[in-house]
Amino acid sequence: NYYGGNWASFSFSGLLSWIKENQEKTDINDECEDWRKLILENEEVISLSKKVKTIQHVEDFCFVDQDSTEDVEEAGALPKLPVFEASGAEGVAQESEKECPPVECALQEAESSELEKAAGTEPASATEGKDTEVTSENESSQRTALGKSTLELGKTEAAPSETSAQEPKKITYSQIVREGRRFNIDLVSKLLYSRGLLIDLLIKSNVSRYAEFKNATRILAFRGGKVEQVPCSRADVFNSRQLTMVEKRMLMKFLTFCLDYEQHPDEYQDYENSSFAQFLSTQKLTPSLQHFILHSIAMVSETDCSTLEGLQATKKFLQCLGRYGNTPFLFPLYGQGEIPQCFCRLCAVFGGIYCLRHSVQCLVVDKESGRCKAIVDHFGQRISANYFIVEDSYLSESVCTNVSYRQISRAVLITDQSVLNTDSEQQVSILTVPPVDLGKPAVCVIELCSSTMTCMKDTYLVHLTCPSTKTAREDLEPVVQKLFNLNTEKGKKTENEELEKPRVLWAVYFNMRDSSGIDKNSYGGLPSNVYVCSGPDSALGNDCAVKQAEAIFEEMFPAEEFCPPPPNPEDIIYDEDEIAPEETGLSNSPETKPEFSSEESSSRGSTAVQKEDKEK
Repeated sequence: NYYGGNWASFSFSGLLSWIKENQEKTDINDECEDWRKLILENEEVISLSKKVKTIQHVEDFCFVDQDSTEDVEEAGALPKLPVFEASGAEGVAQESEKECPPVECALQEAESSELEKAAGTEPASATEGKDTEVTSENESSQRTALGKSTLELGKTEAAPSETSAQEPKKITYSQIVREGRRFNIDLVSKLLYSRGLLIDLLIKSNVSRYAEFKNATRILAFRGGKVEQVPCSRADVFNSRQLTMVEKRMLMKFLTFCLDYEQHPDEYQDYENSSFAQFLSTQKLTPSLQHFILHSIAMVSETDCSTLEGLQATKKFLQCLGRYGNTPFLFPLYGQGEIPQCFCRLCAVFGGIYCLRHSVQCLVVDKESGRCKAIVDHFGQRISANYFIVEDSYLSESVCTNVSYRQISRAVLITDQSVLNTDSEQQVSILTVPPVDLGKPAVCVIELCSSTMTCMKDTYLVHLTCPSTKTAREDLEPVVQKLFNLNTEKGKKTENEELEKPRVLWAVYFNMRDSSGIDKNSYGGLPSNVYVCSGPDSALGNDCAVKQAEAIFEEMFPAEEFCPPPPNPEDIIYDEDEIAPEETGLSNSPETKPEFSSEESSSRGSTAVQKEDKEK
């Protein structure tokens, strides 16, 4: 019913519908009985699953008054994600104009950004916090030379909050429902490493022009029952009041070593078979520095991570610093669910067709060749196919008998204030809470403010994630209780006059299947031209998904470039004979391929893409 599968994001009412759907676990039964007549004697079928089994143990809780919510409706409630029944740029432009949520395109040309800054104006999208433009390294160096902060579309730092030292505003459930469209709640919680594979792919493919990003503003640590800010950059280290001068020198010396640790194998080769935590204990580092490095910089397990893995993770963190801000991470405005839709938009511009609410009954396999030659949909229509790419959750139990899945524990909270209050309310924070018991996983906490366009004003959206050992609630509720106040009444200050914990207004817990890392041979009896991709993994970044997509593409089209830069609209020519099948909608013929030329362009092809670009 929506784009992205388990990568999707929802408005508040959309999430409530998703929760209800997964709690009821109803079977999908809209099968057409006549479809078997379409199967020939030399063909056999592989049925697909009719149950969604990737989500389990869904529990939601409200900690505010619900009495007056019966007649409350979401303001301006419209379907968040439309069905794209038209192909090409015209269809995308028309649908997005009518129904799509506003995804502002902040990724403008460098020249226009400079003109805006010189004129003293700011882009309309940069109303709160700091929004970031993702562009290539060459453009970055040019902008730095112009005296512009690297790769930023414009800064309007949020003014210090007048109420930050006061009590947070009282938020009711009816307000949350009424402002439900302000929420964009991700099913999977991730950040983008500034030098990660996904950022490189967004830049190379020019998909980045469909999205807008915000810097993660701070890295936090949980130590001794307190939340503290971790100094990351050189400036942060030397400005920190938490560290002594000796600790600052220790930390800088160790981080400098990590940046080129391969050049000094004698420093770590005796500890290659030890854990990273054991290696840190042999270095000249205080316990607090070891904690910061292990849990907030390398972000690795205390017991399961080897020394080499820890050094690699620390180096990756340090290499990503400074490209777009003081932390290594970016977050897409309107949520992680925007990223799949951005790729959908570019694909649709070049003729891709998307059909939501259109399920597949089975695969049709040729007995002689063993290849999948068609699919049958729930209308009983047979559609020919040269390739079939399917997400793991659609496969039936008979295909997945030898597959062993991991699980991810997830929690999403709406809170009334930040876990660490500062002068600015508009903070995007990442916090790793180490496990109480050795052997248990650490919990990754990502806190989003309203300027990320994921929650309403005066609230925060908090995501908690860890590999599952039990149900999501059993895994994550102890961490929630450490960081937040779950009482319906406001908490009081402690005897030490510490600030009260943020109050949870609403929460949901659920377990999500982690199907990453499963070999294709584990799926029994699949044809060679059927490709299986996994759902989200438990890692903080997106490298697993990018590697998987590239591997499948290269297997299908070994001579083609993966996600090449798109041509300029004026360079596109469509042959008249290739345009004709598109006008009839769905077609069984091979996909239309545009030809590119710098001398002439078809008015139809270029007009469609130019219209798309203008509207964006």
